[in-house]
Amino acid sequence: MKNVIKYVISLTLAACLMWFVFKDINLSEMLTQFANANYWWIICSALMGLVAHIARAARWKLLMEPLGFKPSTFKTTLAVLMGYFANYIIPRMGEVTRCGTLQKTDDIPFEKSFGTVVTERIFDVVVLLLILVLNLALEFSKLKDFFLQQFSSKITLIIGLLVVVAIGGILGIYFFRKYQEQLAKHPILGKVISLINGLIDGVLSISKMQKPGLFIFYTLLIWVMYYFSAYVLFFAIPETSHLSMLAGLTVLTMGSFGMAAPTQGGIGPYHFLVGNALVLYGLEQHKGIILATFIHGSQMIALLFLGALSFVITLFLKPNQPKAIQ
Repeated sequence: MKNVIKYVISLTLAACLMWFVFKDINLSEMLTQFANANYWWIICSALMGLVAHIARAARWKLLMEPLGFKPSTFKTTLAVLMGYFANYIIPRMGEVTRCGTLQKTDDIPFEKSFGTVVTERIFDVVVLLLILVLNLALEFSKLKDFFLQQFSSKITLIIGLLVVVAIGGILGIYFFRKYQEQLAKHPILGKVISLINGLIDGVLSISKMQKPGLFIFYTLLIWVMYYFSAYVLFFAIPETSHLSMLAGLTVLTMGSFGMAAPTQGGIGPYHFLVGNALVLYGLEQHKGIILATFIHGSQMIALLFLGALSFVITLFLKPNQPKAIQ
């Protein structure tokens, strides 16, 4: 029931945002533009997106090596793609799905692989914040008013939530460390402690990684491909082909925040943020929303196809023991 309620709430939120975003859009005009788009740019975008997903899978593999596991990049790529597929069904389910997939194909303990995913997300948040700072530095005159208009009323709430989360996290770590041995003696709590320790091992795997330079390279490759996979789609529609590379940077920033929202695949928030941000670059609002829909829709179709294909391939893979690092 909890999962059903969560799904209904996220779906309702996405539907409400989509209605708000598209209530003034001429759908027939939008479909006409999509039909006349240059689909070679879509193929180019999909290939760049695939490179980003493979790089993410290879980076994830690096984090698991210090834990004594070495799954193939092919297996981790399948898991990553299935994770993206799951996010379009239930928000934030992708991380759980890809760790479960790798547990099935390589018998890697769920809690350890999930800990490495947490580490991945921490690094991605850091990179996104750096991209935001770069975006603000290069486009401050355009973005300051946009951020004030969209988020000024929520800044106090956001800061308050961050403070509460930070304090709660510190207190949680303190009490966990202090009472860990006593709690571990309880039959049920002992399993929870084991799970938490597995997560911690996964998170701390970054400190034992043997190829940090390669990890940084994969991280840069992921975000560069994210950028270009969206930017090249500007050229697919004649009305947006004049947009600059800085506009592409803004799309990457706003789109990343939109994808982080608790809706299926960022549906709704992505369109709202990217569509309105493109107004800053001279597009009419409805054209900005059309471009946002085109970018999000083409990437969603590619991920759904690749995710479904990965699921079918996984069904035919024979489970095998994880390859231990010698």
